[in-house]
Amino acid sequence: MNAHQKIEIAFSRSPASNPLAADARAALLNDPGFGRVFTDHMVTIRWTKDRGWHDAQVRAREPISLDPAAAVLHYGQEIFEGLKAYTRRDGSIALFRPEQNARRFRASAVRMAMPELPEALFLQAIEELVTIDAAWIPDGEGSSLYLRPFMVATEAFLGVRPSHECLFVLIASSVGSYFKGGAKAVTVWLSDRYTRAAEGGTGAAKCGGNYAASLLAQAEAIEQGCDQVVFLDAAEHRWVEELGGMNIFFVFDDGSMTTPPLSGTILPGITRDSVITLAQREGRTVREERYSIEQWRADAASGKLREVFACGTAAVVSAIGKIKSANGDIVIGDGTGGPITAALKATLVGIQRGDLADSEGWVRKVR
Repeated sequence: MNAHQKIEIAFSRSPASNPLAADARAALLNDPGFGRVFTDHMVTIRWTKDRGWHDAQVRAREPISLDPAAAVLHYGQEIFEGLKAYTRRDGSIALFRPEQNARRFRASAVRMAMPELPEALFLQAIEELVTIDAAWIPDGEGSSLYLRPFMVATEAFLGVRPSHECLFVLIASSVGSYFKGGAKAVTVWLSDRYTRAAEGGTGAAKCGGNYAASLLAQAEAIEQGCDQVVFLDAAEHRWVEELGGMNIFFVFDDGSMTTPPLSGTILPGITRDSVITLAQREGRTVREERYSIEQWRADAASGKLREVFACGTAAVVSAIGKIKSANGDIVIGDGTGGPITAALKATLVGIQRGDLADSEGWVRKVR
């Protein structure tokens, strides 16, 4: 089935019989943290090789039943996405570039030999869940409803081949800021022992294996008192690629910016693409080219490198103030972030929240 093909699937709706009481929900939304508070409902859609996509449901959030021989448990055949729903100043609910998430989900499915969920069906599932769980969207500064669509291979079969059965699931989590420190610049650990992905691998797909491969390095970063880990390339161990869950940008003294290229080993971030568009709209030069750790050290020491920031759906834009490594630390500027990083984040959040004009047509209001 072509992913752009129109597909008509009626969603059955079974609202939760015992949703969380409003006062209990309000207490959770007062300080939700990140990824720990979940809404009352979820969406599920099944796929089989002979029937295609079917059995679309909006139902109470509950555990998923899997056969012990399900392919995802043995061969890791799964993908996921991450996007947010926002309450805007006018009271409406909006999504930020969800069509791009639908396309990336489809691209990840192709790489992981899974069925392509039609983009219209992906968007319909998002709107179904956001509509029924709209009361779970927090309205605090930096808060939103984080949406996690994912797909797992469910066929009970131990042969090594693509699964003939899959389950698409969408859940939602009320969230605050991704980093505990809020808006302050974060400290990042440079991993010189582990790599996230290699050429020809799954680095450009949003699949769990990429993140599982980063966890040991992330644990090492935490031991070093850092917020995140930054990876170098697998071949030469000298070219900066991305953080454990975010893309990275470098800002120089002439106002220009550099970000690692989409060479197949890093995730094509939607926030990354948005930042490039906004920076170019301001007249800034944005280079998508390789940047070495040696050059990073030299440019930080000379003052040529003024700011570094990470970006992604969860954290939006976060200034990086310091890099720690086994070969010595790198401090960027005065270690507190910078005006270009702050301005880009303000513009991006302003568009998402409805405070600034959406000249790019990025915002999709939920009906």
